[in-house]
Amino acid sequence: MAASDRVMLGPLVGAIDQGTSSTRFLVFNAKTAELLSHHQVEIKQKFPKEGWVEQDPKEILQSVYECMEKTCEKLSQLGIDIANIKAVGVSNQRETTVVWDKMTGDPLYNAIVWLDLRTQSTVERLINRTPGKNKNHLKHRTGLPISTYFSAVKLRWLMDNVEEVRRAISSGRAMFGTIDSWLIWSLTGGKNGGVHCTDVTNASRTMLFNINTLDWDPELCQFFDIPMKILPKVRSSSEIYGLMVSKSGSLTGVPISGCLGDQSAALVGQMCFQDGLAKNTYGTGCFLLYNTGQKPVMSEHGLLTTVAYKLGRDKPAFYALEGSVAIAGAVVCWLKDNLGIIQSAGDVEKLAALVGTSYGCYFVPAFSGLYAPYWEPSARGIICGLTQFTNRSHLAFAALEAVCFQTREILDAMNRDSGIPLAQLQVDGGMTSNKLLMQLQADILCIPVVKPSMPETTALGAAMAAGAAEGVRVWSLDPKDLTAVTCERFEPQINPEVSLQVNSLLYEILCV
Repeated sequence: MAASDRVMLGPLVGAIDQGTSSTRFLVFNAKTAELLSHHQVEIKQKFPKEGWVEQDPKEILQSVYECMEKTCEKLSQLGIDIANIKAVGVSNQRETTVVWDKMTGDPLYNAIVWLDLRTQSTVERLINRTPGKNKNHLKHRTGLPISTYFSAVKLRWLMDNVEEVRRAISSGRAMFGTIDSWLIWSLTGGKNGGVHCTDVTNASRTMLFNINTLDWDPELCQFFDIPMKILPKVRSSSEIYGLMVSKSGSLTGVPISGCLGDQSAALVGQMCFQDGLAKNTYGTGCFLLYNTGQKPVMSEHGLLTTVAYKLGRDKPAFYALEGSVAIAGAVVCWLKDNLGIIQSAGDVEKLAALVGTSYGCYFVPAFSGLYAPYWEPSARGIICGLTQFTNRSHLAFAALEAVCFQTREILDAMNRDSGIPLAQLQVDGGMTSNKLLMQLQADILCIPVVKPSMPETTALGAAMAAGAAEGVRVWSLDPKDLTAVTCERFEPQINPEVSLQVNSLLYEILCV
């Protein structure tokens, strides 16, 4: 579209997409869902000890400011009036935990990232306090097992091990939040009146939130010995939380009116609004969500029950079954950064395609333990089946297969829980640009894999929630108004009877 045409564009909506490895700001046309411009900044991860993963909350916040300003500059260069940006939504890496001082606005410690394993002893101590030492003791309230993955145990570790956090809590200065809370509080004023809130999707990943009452649970907070006064207010995923202040530059005064954890945002962006629809996101980890409707379904096969979205204060909450894989795209980074067998993430497809098989090599990348369906934090990675013939191409192929086999295990569990086998899998995320991976996934699942032509579904979901909020109303979520999405389909190309069951069973044995 020529710049002269774009000047007349209707309402626009921005989306902050704050992920584990990068921050992005994207702007969409609210009428057509067209992505107009975006900017991306990589985020550093810190590994101070084995199993520890941290990020600097200030760096994350600064990256948001930079991405917003750079995107606005790009829009202006295209002749697009940024005054047409009517709202901004937030999508964020979930479970990552921040505690900050509400008087100074400064973080009291680095953000502890969702992948972090330092809380393993904390988790064991908590499980030992439950009847029968049952990691699922709280599942009927939270939908979650007691695990290193979730925010409450990270917060408990901070309270137990960081004196500055303890002092701030006792003096009433501490605020807790996941990344969405930290960003919204900072963008709406910070220490000068910032709004301390979160949405139901992020709250449902803390282990402090009751997925039945849709609010913080006093008994859960008592179990973890966490004071409720430091928690953000829980809001819906689509409503005006506050206005961005002058530090937000070109977007000063624009409302922040959408908030979804990244996987819920992708579910919305993929328009999985009906029971039985599912999507899988291939990012740092891998996350398969299956919409179960307005009632939470408790898994019997190692999956999580989570809030999928609540698109308005007076709208019902929808729930999802979720299977989480800790390491997906991160295995490609490991091949690049730790082994040096590729120069960039995109090289893995070319390298694996040279051989077209792993030649009996299997890779279980349990760098952060195993998530669904095992929930075994002590598990560690393994590469096996090596022969003198094995080379780096076989290892690259095995790494891609590992992502697909982990997804297969989750899909099998999901099919058993739902009783209705999934007919196709909708996919999104950075790894979906790898066509070899997508074809492998279709072959290993024995169902079609469907990839939207516009891959930014996480940001799109946050924009949809923001644009549809009461008081904004520039984006209709009525099914008849939703823009049809063109897709690329990957059909299974192998006979399901040929070696698939053997391979999946072997991989499952390796994981166990």
